[in-house]
Amino acid sequence: MGDNGLFDHDGVDSLVGRGVALERIRDFLDATDRGGALLLSGAAGVGKTVLLNAVAEAAAERGSRVLRAAGVEFEADVSYSGLNQVLFPFYEAFGELEKPHADALQVALGFGSGPPPERLVVSNATLMLLRHVAQAGSLLLIVDDLPWLDRASAAVLGFVARRLSGTHVTFLGAMRSGSETFFNRGGLPEYEVPPLDGESSQLLLTTRFPMLAARVRERLLSVAEGNPLALLELPTALSGEQRSALESLPVVLPLSQRLRALFVSRVSVLSVAARRLLLLATLEGTGNLAVLQASARHAGYEADLEDLASAEQDRLVAFDDGTRRLVFRHPLIRSAVVDASTSAERRVAHRALAQVLVSHPERRAWHLGEASVEPDEHVAGLLEQAARRIAARGDAVAAVAALVRAADLSPDASHRARRLAEAAYIGADATGQLRDASELLEGARLADPELKGSLHFAAVAVFLILNGDGDIDTAHRLLAGAVESGTHRYDAQNGALIDALHLLLLLCSFSGRAELWDPLYATLRRLRPEPPALLAAVVKARSDPARSGAAALGQLDSILGDLQKETDPGRIVRAGTGSLYLDRLADVRESSWRVVLQGRDGGPARPHVGALLHLCLDDYFTGRWDECLELADEGTQVCQDSGYHFFTFYFWYCRAVVAASRGDDEAVDRLTDRITRWATPRGVGAALHCARHVRTLAESGRGDFESAYRNATAISPAGTFASHVPHALWVAFDVVEAAVRTDRHSAAAAHVRAMREADIAALSPRLSLLSAGSAALCATDDDEAVRLFEDALEIRGVERWPFDLARVQLAYGERLRRARANAESREPLRLAHDAFTLLGAGPWADRAAKELRATGWGAPKTTASGEVLTPQEREIADLAASGLSNKQIAERLYLSHRTIGAHLYQIFPKLGITSRAALRDALAALEK
Repeated sequence: MGDNGLFDHDGVDSLVGRGVALERIRDFLDATDRGGALLLSGAAGVGKTVLLNAVAEAAAERGSRVLRAAGVEFEADVSYSGLNQVLFPFYEAFGELEKPHADALQVALGFGSGPPPERLVVSNATLMLLRHVAQAGSLLLIVDDLPWLDRASAAVLGFVARRLSGTHVTFLGAMRSGSETFFNRGGLPEYEVPPLDGESSQLLLTTRFPMLAARVRERLLSVAEGNPLALLELPTALSGEQRSALESLPVVLPLSQRLRALFVSRVSVLSVAARRLLLLATLEGTGNLAVLQASARHAGYEADLEDLASAEQDRLVAFDDGTRRLVFRHPLIRSAVVDASTSAERRVAHRALAQVLVSHPERRAWHLGEASVEPDEHVAGLLEQAARRIAARGDAVAAVAALVRAADLSPDASHRARRLAEAAYIGADATGQLRDASELLEGARLADPELKGSLHFAAVAVFLILNGDGDIDTAHRLLAGAVESGTHRYDAQNGALIDALHLLLLLCSFSGRAELWDPLYATLRRLRPEPPALLAAVVKARSDPARSGAAALGQLDSILGDLQKETDPGRIVRAGTGSLYLDRLADVRESSWRVVLQGRDGGPARPHVGALLHLCLDDYFTGRWDECLELADEGTQVCQDSGYHFFTFYFWYCRAVVAASRGDDEAVDRLTDRITRWATPRGVGAALHCARHVRTLAESGRGDFESAYRNATAISPAGTFASHVPHALWVAFDVVEAAVRTDRHSAAAAHVRAMREADIAALSPRLSLLSAGSAALCATDDDEAVRLFEDALEIRGVERWPFDLARVQLAYGERLRRARANAESREPLRLAHDAFTLLGAGPWADRAAKELRATGWGAPKTTASGEVLTPQEREIADLAASGLSNKQIAERLYLSHRTIGAHLYQIFPKLGITSRAALRDALAALEK
């Protein structure tokens, strides 16, 4: 929280005991003259606000424009109320932004109408607006009481604060120590304001209260423990007799309770008119004087702003003439104002504010809700509508709060239960607060025991089951039964029904069993007028892609083509779900990153998890293995923090598949054992397929093809694609390779035939590469095998998947070497080895190196610095050492002379040399 009155009216120089703190902040401002951010933290009352005041005064004297805002406890559930404080002074500048950004700010802040803007757009618009304003001179943005900012504003300002370098905008925020906000979780620099030392505490107390008796002073110093606010405020509550020690002090002076009582007493002595105006200002939250005056009229108060003179003189409030806003000098004053009021007075104030804020439907609905005592369906309906708008822009916490209040005001038990169930669903789906969702669900059940068949009720129950015992069959029966018995009439426009079907799709996918898909298929056939395009495409692409994937391609590609315009994180993740087995994740990548960034800034948790998974898998297949591991760690942490423990197995799998490819057998064993032990009792067949896939890769890499065959065919038997087992596509090449290496030629041929009959090559270039490579692997004629391998490697676009491409190149080189075409085998083997080495796929690089040695080719050597010369680099180095020019080497290797020069540029530092003349000795040293 902020703090109040640490320096007297003479200005900044009279601050007591804060020289070090001010120097620290001034150093920061000087170091970040072109923009930056700093957080002040500390105990309540330690002096954060007064330091902000001092910095603001100093910055203004230096010519900077200073903008102040503060989190408001009573506006914490009102989306963008904090951002409204920050940007309202710049309202006229909105029009100088590009239209999409101007529109986003207009809608988010309630100045305009339109579809709810995506938070990332609002964040970027805010950053651009501040940058624009700062072009006229440096801007210092000070935000006090960060923990009380509404979540939407905190997410936007946290995004902005991390991106101020080079903007001439400086952000300075304050929060109580131990607070969890979007700001301190974002890695911003932080300075904790310490308590005053003994000498400074005594100086401050003696200066401000010189008539205190010595033993009273010592008692207050002991109780205050260096807290400036306590030192300044505790004496004001003492009687004259107590200050002079003529009357004993209370035995215990609890600091927090005492300070709160002090503020209430200061408010209570004000006139009725002043208290009423302060109550309106507190509940309104932004300090807008026009709203304050209008709401006072609607409340029937005989009061005007002049009545606040006494509050201003007592330093409870101040007026900002520039922004026409009232500012509370300490957040506890707001709490005291509310404490000093009656419930009837608060209801009158809320009702008056609702009458004024007619152009702000969300804030109006909230005030009407707070003004109501008796159930009121009209107000409940307004709150429900507001909740839907809030949820659509990703502020799940505020949406849940609005729905819960709507439920409280619902006269009809069924409406109350329905709203509580929807609140539970939004909370569980977005925030992952499953315990809260469980309590809301229990409230819904008590309100209406017949609600158990509702789709929102069933969906929340599924989340609780999955992240509890995780039993797939129980969750599936519950949700399929709710869909079957629902009152939705199979209306394809029913949002709850479509959400339930997407969740049912996931349950079917998790199971890995064909029979669980039947209820979903039956429902899809009954939807009217037809299933939504996204749902239809994802079902075909995810359920049994070897058989139905081709039918999804046109629909899915059309959806992906428009995905950049999509603002709903849930739909983006659903598109990724449909893209996974059809190798379209690259088309979802940019949108998935938007969801991840939104999640990092406090956006919904479940889409954050889904987007991370899709990025991880795209990273794996496209060779970004280090990033895959980093995002898998993030995904694991998000699952842990949000309560979505069920989805953690996905990230175990992502880590394990990289470990398998890199030959980390210990990690493979540990992670696959963990997945298997977790998945088996829960019936999560898809996780078991993931574990077997990992083991197959690890065993193939080290040449244990017998074990690889057993694991690959446990996913899908040779000669067929197991029904509704999408992972069968991912091990098709492994089945064929392992079958060939273990002399199961008829099984290999049967599986190639199954691949051809399913036409998996039509699904993606990667699957086309693996399908053609598989056919080449089991070809009986060497010439036919060569032709098939060449056809496979010429497929357009396969460079996107370097690991799979290198595996086919390795298989090609192995086949050529076994056909005694040693010279011809070297090029594919070199290419494979180079790719494996770059990826860090040690076992596979070793396989390629072994084959190269068998051709008479020099194996790659490690230099003294630990770096590796690839086979091609070694060949070029040997030829250069023999005296050949770049042009001669290029002619011999069918490369350009520029390529040779580029290779030598990389080779010299690896060998620790700077000239051709040193090549011969450096290469000789490698052989020792």
